[in-house]
This record gives sequence, structure tokens and C-alpha cells, in this order.
Amino acid sequence: MTTPIDYVHGYSAHESRRLGDQADTLAALLHSGTAYPAGSKVLEAGCGVGAQTLHLVARSPGARFTAVDVSAESLAQARAHVSTHAPAAQVTWQQADLFELPFPDGEFDHVFVCFVLEHLAHPRKALAALRRVLRPGGSLTVIEGDHGSTFFHPDSAFAHAAVDCLVRLQSTAGGDALIGRRLHPLVTAAGYEQVVVRPRTVSTDRSRPALVNGFTRSTFIAMIESVRQDALAAGLTTPADWDRGIDDLRRAAADDGTFHYTFFKAVAVNPAEPGPLG
Repeated sequence: MTTPIDYVHGYSAHESRRLGDQADTLAALLHSGTAYPAGSKVLEAGCGVGAQTLHLVARSPGARFTAVDVSAESLAQARAHVSTHAPAAQVTWQQADLFELPFPDGEFDHVFVCFVLEHLAHPRKALAALRRVLRPGGSLTVIEGDHGSTFFHPDSAFAHAAVDCLVRLQSTAGGDALIGRRLHPLVTAAGYEQVVVRPRTVSTDRSRPALVNGFTRSTFIAMIESVRQDALAAGLTTPADWDRGIDDLRRAAADDGTFHYTFFKAVAVNPAEPGPLG
């Protein structure tokens, strides 16, 4: 068993709440079109604290889920979260390394991955490892963001620089905060077929106060704020420039501000006659 990935946002209680806010706010946007038949076996790879698990089981109450994560602490939180809010859900929890999954070939009918590949140094190999445990003809769903898609009003070079600090920190940790734009070639290179990638865009302004609070403030800005100390320690910014950038980001959540971000959702099929794993 490998140790947990170098998750740039950390494993704090604050981060767990942020992940929950993100999942709840974006559930309709990200999970629309994702539902699994009763009795089907679904693997959620990298379930974290169960923020997405709760929405998966709500949309597919008859499916049988196996939720996997490398972190025992995150799994414990996920189990408690789902058992509290969806006690009838059919979920088996398993601590496992994504690259060394302890399941037979073709064990699952469907695989779901959300906000995981961005943290991995070898996302294509992870997709290939998932393909091994997916039955021929089974489906893969992957959702990732792309911090390079961020734009807002009023515009600010300081705010963009703060966002770039997170992008650079994640790259240093072996991940890719711009991975959304790469989903189609990544999934295709891992051997999947019928690959379709579509954007899921969040656009917030004063006419959508729930999104302004749930996404712009509680999800995105909170995510950037969480890396302040790391950005300063790495010499990527100064305290004054950082604080200016965060203040300017908050202006995008004010009454005269707007904020825009794009997620990418890929759906693909494991070939009926699988070739070599990518």
C-alpha cells in the first residue's frame, strides 16, 4: 500500500467542508446524465471524504458501489458521511492504491472518477489500471477541472497570480491543475473507445446568489486561500501581493462581480475486445 498522494489542499477539517460544499453546489451540473442501473457494480475510484459518493448513490439508489481511496482517514470520514445522510446506500469501502487495485479483471460495470487525476503524476497509467477492472463494454466517467479556464470581473493580474500559485504548487507535487483540457487524449491513450468530453461551465453573478456563495466563495476562493503558506514558503509570491490577489478574487463575488470556471466531463467505453492496457 502506498502512502496518500501529496494532496496540495491538505486533509484538514476545513478542506473536508470545502469538498462537501463543492459537491453539493455542483451536483446538478456535474452529475447530470450520470445514473447507473439497479444491480450494476460501480467503482468510485478516489472517493476521498465521500462528498461525491453521496450524490452518486442518490442518483443510482439500486446500484452497488465500491468506494476506494488510498487514505484510511478519508475513507473513515466518507463512511460516516454517507451512513449519516444515505443509510440505505449500498456501498462497500476499500482502502487501496489506484495503481494496484485488489479486484479481478472486469469486476465492475462502471467506473466513476472525479477530481482525482489532477493530483496524479501518471494519470494515463491510472486510467489503464481502472480499465483492467472494468468489464468489456463497461463505461468510464471522469470529471476534472481546469484552473486555466478561470476568468472574472473585475479582472486582476494579482488575482490571476494567486490562482497560478496553486497551479505551480500542484505541478511541483506531481499533479496538473490544468488537466481538464487534456481529458480526451488521456482517456483515448489509455485504450478507451467512444470517448466524449463536454464542458460543464459555472458562471456566477448576483442573479445566482447560491452559486456565488457555494462555488465562488466557499469552493474556489477557499481552495486558493488554503495554499497561502505553501505559496509564501516556496517564494511564489509576497504577503502583500497574495493578500491583494485574494481581495481582488473576492471582488468577483461582490454584487458587481462575475466569476466563470469550466469543468470537463468525459464518458468512454472499455472496448469489447480490449487491447493492451495503456
